[in-house]
Amino acid sequence: MRDSWRHFAAEFIGIFALVFVGGASIMAAQHSNNSNGLLVAAIAHGVILALMVTATMRISGHLNPAVTIGFLVTRRIEPVMAVIHIIAQLLGAVIAAYALKAIFPADVAAATRLGGQSIALDVTTGQAILCEFIATFLLMFVVFGTAVDPQAPKVGGFAIGLTVTADILAIGPLTGASMNPARSFGPAVVSGIFEAQSIYWVGPILGAIAAALLYDKLFLPRAPEMLEHGAVRPAAGGATDVQVPH
Repeated sequence: MRDSWRHFAAEFIGIFALVFVGGASIMAAQHSNNSNGLLVAAIAHGVILALMVTATMRISGHLNPAVTIGFLVTRRIEPVMAVIHIIAQLLGAVIAAYALKAIFPADVAAATRLGGQSIALDVTTGQAILCEFIATFLLMFVVFGTAVDPQAPKVGGFAIGLTVTADILAIGPLTGASMNPARSFGPAVVSGIFEAQSIYWVGPILGAIAAALLYDKLFLPRAPEMLEHGAVRPAAGGATDVQVPH
């Protein structure tokens, strides 16, 4: 039970920080008429996610329902614990949105939907889902490549945060680059605007599942390399000889 509460608290605090800092960066840019709002939002989301993933990864470090579901389908988390993670993520996101509503002027909150995402008018539903699918696929691939793989470089959440920054710069003007159902859900609940919520669930969840399964099946080491991947050493006469493992 204590372990469940530890996971719940870590996920709650981590997603609260992401939604609060990410949303505040969008709202502050609107409040100050900052023309570099996209860059500000991308950096703010990337930095806070890198910090919070690093701070919580010893316990959980998901901070995203799509990531949790990706771990679930690859059997890296128990179903009950996955539910606990997702409840914490959604609750943390909602509380963060309420905090933003309490801090910023009402006109800024309304104009930015409390830092929530929206779909550009010239982007179709299918295009928006594809954008979120690809962005979250890249995010989940990096999660596995830096935090799951036992041979991964020990960089904490740095690479994960950079991926979010890059994704926001790439598709932010199209969909807001959510990559995280909770990140979109919290502001939607508090603002009362649920436009495109299905996109922010379907795209990220499918993208995370695809990346998790691909990395798990194709890249994670489970057995010795194939024969043609054996060590190579010089042989007599200057030729090379492939050493075949026995």
